[in-house]
Amino acid sequence: MQTPPLHPVPGRREVLGLGAVLGLGTLFSGCAVPATADPSSAGAAADPAPLKVFGNLDTLEFAPVLLAGATREAGRIEIAQGGILSLFDKQGDLPNLKATGRSHVATNSETQGLRYSIENPDLRIIFTISEGVYRIIARRSAGIASLADLRGKRIGTMPRTSSAYYLHRMLNSVGVNDNEVRIEPFVSGTARPLAMMKDALLSGQIDAVTIWEPEMQRCADALGANAVSFFDAAAYREQFSLYSTRGNLADPVLRPKIVSLVRSLMIASEQIRRDPGEAIKLVAQAARLDLPSVERAWPHNTYPGTLLSNLLDTMVDEEVWVAKETGRAPRTHAQLAPLIDASVLHEVLQQVLPS
Repeated sequence: MQTPPLHPVPGRREVLGLGAVLGLGTLFSGCAVPATADPSSAGAAADPAPLKVFGNLDTLEFAPVLLAGATREAGRIEIAQGGILSLFDKQGDLPNLKATGRSHVATNSETQGLRYSIENPDLRIIFTISEGVYRIIARRSAGIASLADLRGKRIGTMPRTSSAYYLHRMLNSVGVNDNEVRIEPFVSGTARPLAMMKDALLSGQIDAVTIWEPEMQRCADALGANAVSFFDAAAYREQFSLYSTRGNLADPVLRPKIVSLVRSLMIASEQIRRDPGEAIKLVAQAARLDLPSVERAWPHNTYPGTLLSNLLDTMVDEEVWVAKETGRAPRTHAQLAPLIDASVLHEVLQQVLPS
């Protein structure tokens, strides 16, 4: 089984809007973010109420938030299970993300941002928490040796998510249409949760799976020599983002707290890249996962600590697939651009970089 590259595709990690001036390596090698003198914390201290941060605690993607919450933002943020619909005090349609209450910031993939921004146009993406290099794990014994062999096969995934989009991209790359495979849905919080994927593969109920880590690692471990893995980081890399709303970003009380969180996420991301040990432990604890599986799955996620400059292009491509789901016309580049707000990141950079 191949292992994905630990580093991103060259030229794709520039800070959005500052790419011509700052690459991530420049930001953290020549000018590391200091751990003290956080100007944004002054405004946050005026209101001691914690910033409410909702996200999917069952994923590796959430690691920087967990690390920030355990260190720099300890006591200043309140973490709960939920997705971006919590920003609008709405119940998520994914069972495992049906959090109660309203959040101030929340996390999800760009797929869900595209879906939910139709009814909630004030949604804003403000930071890239992680990138996920997805993969497909299949059974060799099902006659699968290449991607094209997936035609006619039963493939487990979570519909309407970034993993389902990844499957779509991978199938289409070898001329297999979506309707030429049988999608077997697995959804957290239902009678067929993600944890059942491994047993379904082993028993022959399905032939292949694709979902985020570490479930894929568990499937690969269970199949052993019978596993065949397919991935293409250039075809699609999930951009798991931090979201807020236009109103929250304009709020004089909330904005300093959001700026402080983003600054802490940059520091946490740098720490994870240097030594992921503590973050791995936090993920395993929060998601109730076994530590060895998390450690083996870890190379399939990266933590850029910025706002990736290719996000809008990714969203434009993905919007075609998302729009088809509801039978509407896809939005254009110009229509999607306002969903990305780099102002918080720019504010952090102005605080830590020399003028």
